[in-house]
Order: sequence, then C-alpha cells, then structure tokens
Amino acid sequence: MINIIKIKIILAICVSLIIIILGIAVGSVFIPPLDILKIMGNKIFGVSLNENINKTSVAILWNLRLPRALLAFIVGGALSVSGAVMQSVLKNPLASSYTLGVSSGASLGAGLVILLGITLPFAQMMTLPVLGFIFGLATIFIAVSFSSRIDSRMENNTIILTGMVFSLFTNAIITLMSALSKEHMQRLIFWQMGSFSMKDWSAVAILAPVTVAGVLFVLHYNRELDIMTFGEEQAQAIGVNLKRTKWILLVFAAVLTGSAISFVGVIGFVDLVAPHIVRKIFGSSHRYIIPMSAIIGGAFMVLCDLAARTVLSPQELPVGAVTAIIGAPFFAYIYFSRKAKRG
Repeated sequence: MINIIKIKIILAICVSLIIIILGIAVGSVFIPPLDILKIMGNKIFGVSLNENINKTSVAILWNLRLPRALLAFIVGGALSVSGAVMQSVLKNPLASSYTLGVSSGASLGAGLVILLGITLPFAQMMTLPVLGFIFGLATIFIAVSFSSRIDSRMENNTIILTGMVFSLFTNAIITLMSALSKEHMQRLIFWQMGSFSMKDWSAVAILAPVTVAGVLFVLHYNRELDIMTFGEEQAQAIGVNLKRTKWILLVFAAVLTGSAISFVGVIGFVDLVAPHIVRKIFGSSHRYIIPMSAIIGGAFMVLCDLAARTVLSPQELPVGAVTAIIGAPFFAYIYFSRKAKRG
C-alpha cells in the first residue's frame, strides 16, 4: 500500500513538472522544452547559452512566463491546502475560506485602495496586496470570534453560517462602493475575477516563503485533522482541544487564502476541486492530503492560467472565469452525489 502511494506521489510530481514546463513553453512565441532548461541553467547556474537561442526567448521566459507560471503554481497550492483544511475542520466537502468571507474581505480592502486611491508611504506597489490580505484576515477573525461568542462550542454549522452572513454583508458594501464610483467599477470587477498578467519575481519572492511556511505549519497538525474527520465527540475523547485547534487551523487557512488572492485577485473553486481529487487518489490521511493538495492544486492553476491566456489569444481571459467554468459543475456534482447517497 505504501509503495503504491509513493508511486502515485512520484507520478503526480512528474505530471506537475510537465504542466509547469508546458505553461512556460506555450504562448505567442513557442519556446522548446530543451531551450527552457538551457535558459534556466544559464540564469541559475551560469551555464553558457547556445547561439541559436535568441535574446527575445530568454527575456520572455525569465521576465514573463517563468515568474507567472511559478506564481500560478504557488497560488493554486495555497488555495488548495486552505480548502483541504476547511473541509476537514468544518466536516463539509463544500467548505472553503471563501465560505467564511476571506475573499469578500480582501475584495473590500482592494476596493478601498482602488476607489479611494489609498497608498502606503513605504511601499506604494504593495498597497493593494497588503490591505487585501489584512481585510481578508480580519473578516475571518471577526466571523470566528462572533461564532465563539454565540456558540461556546464553536460548532461547524455556526461557523459556516456566520461566515456566510459576513460574506454577504461585505459583498453588499462592495456593490454599493462600485455603484457610487462607476469610473473604477471595471478595475474592481477585473480584480475580483483574478489574473496573473503583469506579475513579476517580486510577487513570487514574497508569496513563496509565506505559502511554504503555511503549508508546513498545517502539515504539523495532520494528526489532529485526521482525528477531527471522525467527529468532534471522538476528537474530544482522544484529547484534542477542539476550540483552540479550530481557531489555529481556520486562521492559517485564511492566511494562505488571503495572501494568495491579495496578489492576484479572487480565484474560486480551486480550493474545492483539488482537495477532492487528492482524496480520491491518495486516501484520507492528511499526511498525504496536505502536500499533494499543494502540488495538484498548483498544477491545476497553471493549466487554468494557460487556458486563460491562449484560448482567445491575443485576448486574455480572467483566470477566475476559467476556474469557475470547471469548478461550478464539479461543485454541483459533489452536492448532488452526496444527496443521492443520503437518499
């Protein structure tokens, strides 16, 4: 059994690497995979380049496609791990950080930046990501705090319903802001659809360590996540401090989601699709679910971004629209299959 899982892990990593190379190679200018490896060898290790590789291909790969593909992989991994945690903690296969209002809070922060022209004095380019992250994290803090006040046991249904209420309320504020400032409406709507265009190495440099640290921290709680999937009473009987553990895991799931969407905008359904695929392939142990959600979710996001920029080339689609086209039927499938099983 262990050998089979190891083989599946190796295959998943290999497929993910192929998808990343595909995401780098395909575009208005096709860059052969061997040239990709040579250019990366030159940039990272100082290996000399062949004369047949022109400078345009080097610039396109290193300055545009490679940081974009890596950022898509990191964002997809962060969202997928966040979704896996939310589904396990709340014992709901349709739960995600978006359910608890992280995306709505981040959108409100982005809206204030776009509509009011707010800038940070020390880092103007980072204003939107920083405020988006702060507002997204603040929303889930408020939602979970409110849930603990009205329900000391912090039952899952209470948390989900509170998050949905806060999410709807925040979305209503965003709608009012858009209606009152129509000249900025298009930019705000585009941000809410998500995009990886015009992203450089700075976003990768900031988001990569945050995501790796968040995934490793969540992985540290893999035993508690396994126990919580069997039910809250069983978890308490074994000795898990449910309230504290829920707080920690929900906050770190929100950190992963908030940090990801603050750079690229709201991208939904990845955190729903990837964890379910991982559970089907690798089973129910979070020792495998967490890291493999990061890998498969990242690869899935790279594919969606590739589709977003090539399907109607030279026009680029918002990547959030592509993930929604794939994820919405998947969402319906999960809901109705559960209903059929109950029936």
